[in-house]
Amino acid sequence: MENINDLMPLSNDWNKERLMQLKKLFPDLFTNEGKLNIEELKKVVDPSSVSETERYEFRWFGKSTSKRNAYTPSNATLLFDEGRSVNATESENIIIEGENLEALKLLSDSYREQVKCIYIDPPYNTGKDFVYSDNFTEDKKPYWEQTGVTENGIKIDTNVDTDGRYHSNWLNMLYSRLLIARSMLKPDGVIFISIDDNEVHHLRKLCDEVFGEENFGGQIIWQTATDNNPTQIATEHEYVLCYLKDKNEQDFWEVPSDKGKIIQEKYDELKTKYSEDIENIQTELRKWIRSQTNGNDLSGVAHYSYVDEQGIYYPGNSANTKPGGYTYDIIHPLTQNVCSKPEYGYRWTFETFTEADKRGDVQWGDDENTIPKIKKRLDTVSQKLKSYYYEDNRATSGELKALFGGVKVFNNPKSVNFLKHIIKFVTNENDLILDFFGGSGSTGQAVFELNKQDNLDRKFILVQIPELTNSKTEAFKNNYKKISDITIERNKRVVEKIIEEKSNKQLDLFTNGHKEDVIKGLGFKVFKLVKSNFPRVEWAPDVDKTEEENIVLLKKYIADKEAQLVTAFNRNELLTEILLKKGFQLNYKADKQEQFKKNEILLATDGIKETLICLDVAIDADTVEHFKKHTNQKFICLERALDTTKKYNLKHYLGNLFHAF
Repeated sequence: MENINDLMPLSNDWNKERLMQLKKLFPDLFTNEGKLNIEELKKVVDPSSVSETERYEFRWFGKSTSKRNAYTPSNATLLFDEGRSVNATESENIIIEGENLEALKLLSDSYREQVKCIYIDPPYNTGKDFVYSDNFTEDKKPYWEQTGVTENGIKIDTNVDTDGRYHSNWLNMLYSRLLIARSMLKPDGVIFISIDDNEVHHLRKLCDEVFGEENFGGQIIWQTATDNNPTQIATEHEYVLCYLKDKNEQDFWEVPSDKGKIIQEKYDELKTKYSEDIENIQTELRKWIRSQTNGNDLSGVAHYSYVDEQGIYYPGNSANTKPGGYTYDIIHPLTQNVCSKPEYGYRWTFETFTEADKRGDVQWGDDENTIPKIKKRLDTVSQKLKSYYYEDNRATSGELKALFGGVKVFNNPKSVNFLKHIIKFVTNENDLILDFFGGSGSTGQAVFELNKQDNLDRKFILVQIPELTNSKTEAFKNNYKKISDITIERNKRVVEKIIEEKSNKQLDLFTNGHKEDVIKGLGFKVFKLVKSNFPRVEWAPDVDKTEEENIVLLKKYIADKEAQLVTAFNRNELLTEILLKKGFQLNYKADKQEQFKKNEILLATDGIKETLICLDVAIDADTVEHFKKHTNQKFICLERALDTTKKYNLKHYLGNLFHAF
């Protein structure tokens, strides 16, 4: 049965989808009229809940409304901003200027289970921070009208600690956004959230509810060397909470040791200098390691100072430290006598020792009187993500200031080094990173620099609301009127800096016509959250009329208001909105199909989905005949481009593969 929402250009209706999935799995929970029977559901989920009056749960004012807001579809759209994009054809990175709840709704269907890592740095709720008001769902001017009035962005609400709903406001802001964000994570996805003492306890309980208490990954204490409360206990740290989409999908997070890489680089240098002279290489390597231990902390890997034909190693202890080790005979390769055995036996099985010997990974003594040891190679040394991280955040502010030519454009930007540190543990080639509190754009810079460092091709999506900068700040005086201006400009400067560094090293690629090899992946597309291209979103049903009567009124409104839709609006804008609402990712490609002579029809694909789409004001009869013969092709067109007969034929032959906007 047709309803009003079927005629609206909305993003995915998550409430409707959740209900449909429930009905598919458990039809007995629904009445004959198709309505959910709440009492029957209670009997299945928790029979005792019918009479239960008290239970443990995390509640706050506005929680139910916040959850409904998360799953209510959006009627806004995203507009490609070519002028502020950088190398748009060479990159799949995206920066969205707009309110993040609405942006997440628009992305949620297209990027469902596509994001590997989310990092966010939300307002900490210190009593001075802003809380993002959900302007689309509250009784206020719509977001796009606010931006239209101010031209330079919007001012978001201050959440003062004298407000009786101080904590509730903050929780409501995060709850709806985290609910959508979870749906975008891959099964093995992970989210990191920065926070301080003000709300860490509430955030932990909130995330337990959204992600599941069993999916808590850990909590990083980040010492920032910033004394925020000198009159009591000096606060010099923040927290980063980590939750997993599904803990059962996770592997151990280990990466090659950064300190090991430092030793390896020095070894490679000495190897070139001493022309494979192992004795000299080992002597010089040990001297260098001793000289570096104080100034450049190599703790944990400094003992990797032995060298053989295969590289750097450390002779690990073969002896078990307490009774119960493995006991077997090892024959010395030169004397052919049985080697001395450890008091409590060997740490390794005989099979492990034999395999190590075949690889050349056993260190033998001159004779059988020395216990043989298994060599541990430097390239096997890894590091794990730990619960403590130290970095003086004052250096981070200085680095951003230097990037902007000495202008201080942002207070307390997040550390690029820290973001690279956590991202490298959980992502790999082609993984997507999302940050919907984009701020100054640190996450984008971290992805660019990390890709350069390990030669991978990660992608990112940043979302930042066009919050006004203070007119007294250096940012405002240097024409950065919105925080989102800084987000975009920062990543533009990072791209330019990396390209310049690469071009200096690979000048031949630029001069020989291979510039695309250098700039590949270095760029981003900018999109702005704007009002829908379809005037019908302004229509409101008449409360005194039936659903059927309102549908008739809506159809008349559409016919009257959208008669000049294609000529009045940019086709590319219309194309993006329609494809986005149909679940296509923003990096779609649309190519004209020459076999159609009477209509301009494009084949749109994002690598996952594809469809034929036509935005002409009238669909020709020849086009309809084509789809009568090709009934396996998806096709989208405008409702007003069809008469009754053509619409019937397309629907009859294509079924659910056909959709008219």
